[in-house]
Amino acid sequence: MKSAVETLNPTRVRLSIEVPFEELKDSLDAAYKKINQQVTVKGFRKGKIPARVIDQRFGRGAVLEEAVNDALPKFYTDAVNEAELNVLGQPEVDITELKDGETLNFTAEVDVRPTLEIPDYSGIEVEVDAVEVTDEDVDKAVEELRERFASTAPVERAAEEGDVVTLDLEAKVDGEVLEDGVASGVSYTIGSGELLDGIDDAVKGLEAGGEATFTSELKGGSAAGKEAEVTVKVSQVAKRELPELDDDFAQLASEFDTLEELRADSRKRLENMKQYDQATQAQERVLEKLLELVEVPVPEKLLEDEINTRKHNLEHHQLGQMGLDLEKYLEIQGKTAEEFDTETKEAAVKGIKTQFVLDELVNKEKLNVNQEELTEHLMRRAASSNMSPDQFAQAVVEGGQVPMLVGEVARGKALAVVVEAATVKDTNGEVVDLDDEDEDETSTEASAEGSTEEAPEAPAAEEKTEA
Repeated sequence: MKSAVETLNPTRVRLSIEVPFEELKDSLDAAYKKINQQVTVKGFRKGKIPARVIDQRFGRGAVLEEAVNDALPKFYTDAVNEAELNVLGQPEVDITELKDGETLNFTAEVDVRPTLEIPDYSGIEVEVDAVEVTDEDVDKAVEELRERFASTAPVERAAEEGDVVTLDLEAKVDGEVLEDGVASGVSYTIGSGELLDGIDDAVKGLEAGGEATFTSELKGGSAAGKEAEVTVKVSQVAKRELPELDDDFAQLASEFDTLEELRADSRKRLENMKQYDQATQAQERVLEKLLELVEVPVPEKLLEDEINTRKHNLEHHQLGQMGLDLEKYLEIQGKTAEEFDTETKEAAVKGIKTQFVLDELVNKEKLNVNQEELTEHLMRRAASSNMSPDQFAQAVVEGGQVPMLVGEVARGKALAVVVEAATVKDTNGEVVDLDDEDEDETSTEASAEGSTEEAPEAPAAEEKTEA
């Protein structure tokens, strides 16, 4: 076999491959054997039909077609490996010449990873938010904890803002009660905004036994998005009672003996959260600066596939679980279809460029992934996917996605290398010394920003060599 590579553009090549006919022998034998098992010819046992009879009865062309289909992937893969190409996706194959007994010539056009030059990134400088926790922040955190320990007590008066009411609901569309439009004993906090638009105004002022009707657009269910006439009946009004902010509350809500100890712990937790956010922000901004330094051509087909994958995941997974379609989602977001398409394309381009650049850095810095790092990453991905580690690991192995996870960890390490070399200052002008643990926890997620990671599903830019 002989092959030649023609570069069509920085992300696409054409392979021209010439195969001497004798190299098709194994595939021809396999083709005769396969046809033998599929057809019957009077006077011959199944599987024992001579090749010349198959040629006469079914045509030599059918045999050649079967043999070529069998042989093409191997010769294509051999040519890719010989040229040391990092191909992306499936090739477009065109058989240019097939002479029985002489030669097979074909071309294969395929996208390839572009060759990138990573410049010196040690001069990258970024600014991040300073870690500052105010007394007001602590007050808010303690108040939120206090809200979680609130109790309720029934009252004999009209419902007010903040009360917890027990409701019976009935929704009608076009005068017909919906099958899934009836609910009893629903607990609702007035003003929380957790149910239907308009329900707060409807129930405020009602006492137990009171009833009201209002119109609202349904957010979910069989008639999601439709206007419904909703009848609501109040069966109980209860007042929320907050515990006193004292040492007794600290002992009730935490492992601490005093309110001061609880407040100190809340402050420390808030500082840790802001440090984590600061590390994430630093990585995102360093990544943006890095991408600005590198010229990264993006393969058109890969970009098209990435955009389609993102839209599919949004419409059929995320929005489907919320009972929304794309049109309603855009309405809620206040975006036009054109704005959505533009944002999706920009995110897809950034995701592909990020993967290309960080993969190049992995090679340049000779970064490896050990078993401990892979296991830690698997645990985090399992948690974010609401799966147990064993379930997630099984899905990854069965889906052949282990290389995907290894790539994610390696790209996270590559980004950490760049962040470590960069100068990071906060808004107060102080140099930020990012904690190693924070970097480990956030770097992989930052490295895959914008990519379609509906785990366990491979990113669109993984190398493939199948024909």
